[in-house]
Amino acid sequence: MPNEEENNIIEIIDDEENVIKCELYDIIEFDDKQYALLVEIGTNEEDPELVIMRYVEEGEEAFFETIEDDEEFEKVANYVETLEEDTEE
Repeated sequence: MPNEEENNIIEIIDDEENVIKCELYDIIEFDDKQYALLVEIGTNEEDPELVIMRYVEEGEEAFFETIEDDEEFEKVANYVETLEEDTEE
């Protein structure tokens, strides 16, 4: 039986068709939509990259979508930054 940590591992494919393993850090709600915060794992970087994707549920299925709209992405990224600042205080 897989442990809880294994269930939070997501594989995404970047623009160059590379598979990137990420851990599901959190799901947030912003502007009546849900977004997944994914943290890249398996890198040697001290500060791993945070990936933001739209989280969509349809019936019992759930999936992640790339945010194609630059304006929407910027708004969500700015909101996430304010959340990070709040947790640092």
